Amino acid sequence: MKRLLAIANVVGLTMMLFASTMALPTIMALVNADGAEDAFIDGFLIALGIGAVLWVATRRFRAELRPRDGFPLVTLVWLGLPLLASIPFLIYFDRAGIPLSFTDAYFESMSGLTTTGATILTGLDDLPMSINLWRATLVWVGGMGILVLAVAILPLLGVGGHQVFRAETPGPMKDDRLTPRIASTAKALYAVYVGLSLLCFLAYRAAGLSWFEAWCHMATTMGLGGFSTKDEGFAYFDSLQVEIVAMVFMVIAGINFATHFTAWRYRSPMAYLRCPEAVPYLVALAVTGLLVSLGLYVAGVYPEPWAALRFGVFTTISVATTTGYANTDYTLWPLGIPVFLLVLSGFATSAGSTGGGIKMIRVVLLIKQVRAELVTMLHPHAVSPVRINGRVVDPRVLSSVAAFMMVYGASILILTAIMLGTGLPPEEAFSAVLATVNNTGPALGRFGPMGSFSALTDFQAWVCIFAMLIGRLEFFTVLILLTPTFWRR
Repeated sequence: MKRLLAIANVVGLTMMLFASTMALPTIMALVNADGAEDAFIDGFLIALGIGAVLWVATRRFRAELRPRDGFPLVTLVWLGLPLLASIPFLIYFDRAGIPLSFTDAYFESMSGLTTTGATILTGLDDLPMSINLWRATLVWVGGMGILVLAVAILPLLGVGGHQVFRAETPGPMKDDRLTPRIASTAKALYAVYVGLSLLCFLAYRAAGLSWFEAWCHMATTMGLGGFSTKDEGFAYFDSLQVEIVAMVFMVIAGINFATHFTAWRYRSPMAYLRCPEAVPYLVALAVTGLLVSLGLYVAGVYPEPWAALRFGVFTTISVATTTGYANTDYTLWPLGIPVFLLVLSGFATSAGSTGGGIKMIRVVLLIKQVRAELVTMLHPHAVSPVRINGRVVDPRVLSSVAAFMMVYGASILILTAIMLGTGLPPEEAFSAVLATVNNTGPALGRFGPMGSFSALTDFQAWVCIFAMLIGRLEFFTVLILLTPTFWRR
């Protein structure tokens, strides 16, 4: 019990830190008098109060975190922060007389913080600017992870910060550091994240978006979350220049931020060539984008080759990087194309990026493992270890990758079966689960890029919320808490 109270102390501190993220939408609401002022002021005070009460009540139990404490801490934070993030939504919609259940508010908040970008709201064009700004802020904050930020600036986490970093950071090779100290590593990642976000913001503005639209879409581009301020998404702007900015920065955000940091530190692009994921990632995007464009042109969806290239490449990058932007309703394309792109979203992005899915590094390791097994079958006495950048990969990493893939596949099958049992059509059930587990956002059918998830029942919404959570925390961080072994001393 004392360990849980020590964890609760850090959760309270993180909640107070998170409350500060409401400052920007609060200022915008006050400046514009857009009707959401009270929602954000009250939301800030409630969130700060909850965090402060939890922190003060457990202060005497504060202790250095143990390695295993990282798992419940990360899970509790990712369950608790969407609860706080829901407060402004609930207050605003209630006072505006617009129906919004707690489930819907929590879904929207979880979708933003996990950078899924699956919205349950409609009428985005008519929402106060501050509400749309809050949605975008959730994606940006969730992109690099609120706990990575906490590790960077809260030395109170102590040695346990390493375990938090490992539990929060996606990918199988979690022990690689940019700097000797975990806090310094987190700060370095955030420095790159903020710097690229600023460039993205200015690029959107230069492409013709207003300052507000540029800021919101910068946040959801760098977080690969895909929330837009318009129901039509990028189709509303109908601007090739804006789409080019989005494509460039979606590609950048899908690469490991540690690789960006290394390239910046040594002022050399060789870091991208040495990265085991960057080249396969870029090749996958380029080849798939061209094939999709060719398929659209051959199928007659777009009679002009340049139109096919524009919509094909943009949609490929958007879905594959798990962003979820749309400049057209791609659910109207031949069904095989959007289904293939949803599958691609499961592995295209890099570990250490803001994207979801199983990550390209796991695919690279699996391919190398299969190749090694084939060599062993042909030459039984040969030693054929799996190597990454010349280093032999620890067999435990390979085992964890295989286990991860099994859990990933089993989770999709089980959750799809549950959704089918609730009466959803197969296409919508499978795509909704795949889109939320991969943190991609839009699915197929009613849940497509020009629709929303508002058709979900409360139970179906909670299934998707669970899918978003385990997808963002890569399954084991959450599932390990369900095992009796974890709770034994």
